[in-house]
Amino acid sequence: MRILIIEDDRESADYLVKAFREVGYVADLASDGEEGLSMAESGDYDVLVVDRMLPKRDGLSLIGNLRDKGNRTPVLILSALGQVDDRIKGLRAGGDDYLPKPYSFAELLARVEVLSRRNVGPAEETTYKVGDLELDRLSHRVARGKDELTLQPREFRLLEYLMKHAGQVVTRTMLLENVWDYHFDPQTNVIDVHISRLRSKIDKGFERPLLHTIRGAGYMIRDGIR
Repeated sequence: MRILIIEDDRESADYLVKAFREVGYVADLASDGEEGLSMAESGDYDVLVVDRMLPKRDGLSLIGNLRDKGNRTPVLILSALGQVDDRIKGLRAGGDDYLPKPYSFAELLARVEVLSRRNVGPAEETTYKVGDLELDRLSHRVARGKDELTLQPREFRLLEYLMKHAGQVVTRTMLLENVWDYHFDPQTNVIDVHISRLRSKIDKGFERPLLHTIRGAGYMIRDGIR
């Protein structure tokens, strides 16, 4: 689970980040409302933990802005303002839960986990198929027709990503970020080398190619002529 903590009190923020990481979750931190809004919009978070009183942009304004833009990430509001009216304002602003300070981390953790379960979408596919090429994510089996193919781990991850986006152009930047975890271009031919190896394994000897280079754009897995 990925959690974004938006809290300006450094001691409280560091405590929360450490506590969530100790239980095995990814926890990122924003120290003001503007930074928090930017990170919430650009990051793929399961839950936001938002302090109500923040510099630059208060928590309720932040949440309202997200909701206006269609962002439905669950939000738990933390606040020293614990009266009933304060809680109602927080929930009406778009918060999903409201926890007054001081609080116990055990209760906060339980509430965050409940919110994350509400946000679970449909289960991701475990098998991808394009033409007669099939990839099983659970068994790491890849086959084309009756032929079982042996792929290296990076080749498997590359093919998995391409098949997940079958029929769509996948850019070099998308591959660098999602297959190699690079958020920059290392200016190497690493992608070209792996694409060439993958193509030789899934297309060589077969009448119909599936892995296509889209000139000037990227690559695509599709069932059709080159």
